[in-house]
Amino acid sequence: MDNLIFGKWDTKDLQIKDLGLARYVNLKAKIIPHTFGRVAKKRFEKASISIVERLINKVMRSGQGKRKMSGKYIRGRNSCGKKLQAMNILEKAFERIERETKQNPVQVLIKAIENSAPREDVTRIKRGGVMYTQAVDVAPLKRVDEALKNIALAAFSGSFNNKKKAEDALAEEIIAASKEDNKSFSVKRRDEVERIAKASR
Repeated sequence: MDNLIFGKWDTKDLQIKDLGLARYVNLKAKIIPHTFGRVAKKRFEKASISIVERLINKVMRSGQGKRKMSGKYIRGRNSCGKKLQAMNILEKAFERIERETKQNPVQVLIKAIENSAPREDVTRIKRGGVMYTQAVDVAPLKRVDEALKNIALAAFSGSFNNKKKAEDALAEEIIAASKEDNKSFSVKRRDEVERIAKASR
């Protein structure tokens, strides 16, 4: 019998339309998406981790950190290092996505990642004592990372200091991003990053 994610969703016939990301979106199905940090210190090995587990790992973090995002600090819901809690949040979010879209929630997540992954970003270059910004292409692995980070941050900001549950905020963000809806935080963030990069070409 083939493994299913959380024992419910198959990943066999899923499609990745963005060929640049295909190599870095691992669709290997595990009933419990947990590698126990086996590849944590190996360079580029996170590409071998299931995309579902990578999103769970992003949900476990404490938020944006020191940097402000849209003028405010975004903090998590006391879930740092609590992988079981993060798994439960994602499983409930997937159940809601399946109810609302009538599709495999992992396929909806893939669409959301494709739509919210920035293609261009800026880097700072110093020449002759002068610092300026230069637009650069974003590596595929970093594109996936940024998309997952922004999807998780949207769940934090959507459920922080209000009655909305984290799984509901996460489900709404994934559905909105998969439709490339302007309500999606991660899609707006992608547009903002690409707009700044375009101005720095």
